[in-house]
Amino acid sequence: MALKIRLKPNEKMIIGGAVVTAGNAAGCDLIIENKVPLLREKDIMTEKEADSLAQRIYFTIQLMYIDEGNLTTYHKAYWELVKDLIGVEPRLLGLIDQVNEHIVSSNYYQALKLAGELIHYEQEVFKDAEANSITASI
Repeated sequence: MALKIRLKPNEKMIIGGAVVTAGNAAGCDLIIENKVPLLREKDIMTEKEADSLAQRIYFTIQLMYIDEGNLTTYHKAYWELVKDLIGVEPRLLGLIDQVNEHIVSSNYYQALKLAGELIHYEQEVFKDAEANSITASI
């Protein structure tokens, strides 16, 4: 079954490793006829944006999803990042285990979605740490 996607003007998308940008017109309909990795602009993270452990994990999984030719390199980087994140925040082990199951099963899109939860959790932890730091200094 085909997948129909409507892109907004100038919206970017990754389709099978290629970056596609819609023109300036009112919108662009794409019909994808086969199974291929797809990421909309809102789900794409650049290497520059990946400035925390959870974000680097997300970015690495994103690379696994769109560039299967270099999986060995990405897997090695992923497992190192996971080890570092668990060392910093052991409470994430349950969520990391869920991501790992998808990685091992080559379900990279599902792993990517769960990695988004890691980023959210990490941001909440930093927000709480900041609030506690401000309260302690008063």
